[in-house]
Amino acid sequence: MTVDAKATIPVARPWLGEEEAAAARRAILSGWVTQGPEVAAFEQEFAAAVGAPHACAVSSGTTALHLALLAVGVGDGDEVITVSHSFIATANAVRYCGAVPVFIDVDAATFNMDPALIEPAISPRTRAILCVHQLGMPCNLSAILDIGGRHGLPVIEDAACAIGSELLWGGAWEPIGRPRGVVACFSFHPRKLVSTGDGGMLTTSDSALDEQFRLLRQHGMSVPDTVRHVSPRVIAERYPVVGFNYRMTDIQAAVGREQLKRLPLMLARRRERAARYDERLRAIRGVVPPAQPSWARSNWQSYAVRLDGGLDQRTVMQSMLDAGISTRRGIMNAHQEEAYRTAPCRIAGTLACSERAHDRAIILPLYHQMTDEDQDRVLDALRSACGS
Repeated sequence: MTVDAKATIPVARPWLGEEEAAAARRAILSGWVTQGPEVAAFEQEFAAAVGAPHACAVSSGTTALHLALLAVGVGDGDEVITVSHSFIATANAVRYCGAVPVFIDVDAATFNMDPALIEPAISPRTRAILCVHQLGMPCNLSAILDIGGRHGLPVIEDAACAIGSELLWGGAWEPIGRPRGVVACFSFHPRKLVSTGDGGMLTTSDSALDEQFRLLRQHGMSVPDTVRHVSPRVIAERYPVVGFNYRMTDIQAAVGREQLKRLPLMLARRRERAARYDERLRAIRGVVPPAQPSWARSNWQSYAVRLDGGLDQRTVMQSMLDAGISTRRGIMNAHQEEAYRTAPCRIAGTLACSERAHDRAIILPLYHQMTDEDQDRVLDALRSACGS
């Protein structure tokens, strides 16, 4: 029996309201709708929120990754150690630079990069390490930075999902995005907590890198139009490098500023919902809740459970969809996609944990507006699908 689409519980839902609509209206009526004063304000407010000296807004999380890799010198023929078990943009950003992604396996419990596998994958061509805070769960950044430091390799954080996530650092909790690696890259896609429709941000403590991001995001233009338009003198800009059109609009940034104000409430609500899932999933056989290390606090951008005991992922997902519950499969693996059957890449060792995670994990609905009744419907459908 097909359930009315209106009754279907979505896997995610952005929390947007009148404040965001008013902010977009403000930007539209200001007469400045492309990259301008709202973008500058959003950058300052985002930097303050994560404790970073510099934040540079761009058009997407993917373009943030691309600029980060280019700025640390990744180019043709270089290798970047990363994971296949991530949205394909992670690997694609490496290929945009003409470099080769070197895929290592993930930790079976957290679905994040296994630091023990990094050093065996290093070659004379290795130029950087690109780690991922998968689904908002912080990876073992301390161990990864230690390896990068010993080998002189910059560490870039794919923090697309991780705004608001935290790491225990030196006895204190620090937000992801406070510079520990060289650069952290965020996404504002609608599946993320803070959404601008689409967009991205790079945070760093390196002022030279920040200048490079700003140059590259706007066609390599030596003088941004925000400066040219207010100058009392005629300015003729130059284009010293080949750049990109990776700018964020002021309309998006105005929305992002309002979204940042909601972040503390989003985090509290998602952590409450995740804890409720953790408690109630104990009664469902064959379903393993996500693991959160003692040194990590996830923002629970997504809540992914693992199926054990012979449960079939697609069968469980279809049963839940028939009951009006949307789910998503485990995170994809780039190396299993058609695009990477011919694209240059190197697999360092086995990717067995990555493949199991893809085949056995299911992302359950989780969003700020989710009620107890909604969550109970999800749990009932999951229990029925698993035969518990």
